[in-house]
Amino acid sequence: MLVNFNDMLLKAKENKYAVPHFNINNLEWTKFILEECNELNIPVILGVSEGAVKYMGGYNTVANIVKGLIEDLNIRIDVCLHLDHGSSLENCINAIDAGFSSVMIDASKLPLEENIKITKQVVDYAHERNITVEAEVGHIEENISSEDSRETNAKLEECIKLYEETKIDAIAPALGSVHGFYKGEANLDFERMKQIDEALPIPLVLHGGSGIPEEKIKQAISCGISKINVNTDLQYVWSKEVRKFLEEQKDVYDPRKIIKSGEKAIKEKIDQVVTLFGTRI
Repeated sequence: MLVNFNDMLLKAKENKYAVPHFNINNLEWTKFILEECNELNIPVILGVSEGAVKYMGGYNTVANIVKGLIEDLNIRIDVCLHLDHGSSLENCINAIDAGFSSVMIDASKLPLEENIKITKQVVDYAHERNITVEAEVGHIEENISSEDSRETNAKLEECIKLYEETKIDAIAPALGSVHGFYKGEANLDFERMKQIDEALPIPLVLHGGSGIPEEKIKQAISCGISKINVNTDLQYVWSKEVRKFLEEQKDVYDPRKIIKSGEKAIKEKIDQVVTLFGTRI
């Protein structure tokens, strides 16, 4: 069933586990993720970046693929279709109107007051339609060292102000994680993470979940992280298996067989991830 993320994340926050957010890139990835999470009987958030939306054909196409697969595959778990890092009010509205059940507005590069203004506009539109909203404070960088990323970390008072003035449903505070694989060791600010969790009633989100050591993932969950975004890990294991398949099967040209050759690797990684996150209903 397609739902917003409120129930699944509030349960995770209360019971100290994390709901996985897996980014989708095409029909096959969506199918693989839905099948495996349904088999494991755990809720899942399907994240779609604006780049993936464009690649897949548009907001309506993405929403219809997800809805169609839920029905045709008889998916019984709760599924949230979430716009990841929406860059504008317009794009968030487009996603909502197409049938997404959740959006992230990322105005974190702007001054806090502008971030609040845009985020509140998204929240006002979304909440009238029972759609959840995630926002970011500080800024999560792309593929830099985790130590360098600390310069853009979220401040406790900024997180409180953003929540109080917008009433967002979840917050992604930048606390040392990065997108993509890490250059060096992930250096997360667990103390501030815990302070933010204790100060706010809403779930915390960790972006850049790929490549963080298991013990730090567990510590982040204990400090209040209820949603963890995973993308690069799935891309890596899938591409590795596809390269191997193409090297060994040089005469194969059917794209269905090529894409499917990475299915087992994706599903195995999903199983590892949700076991680590302690995800349960």
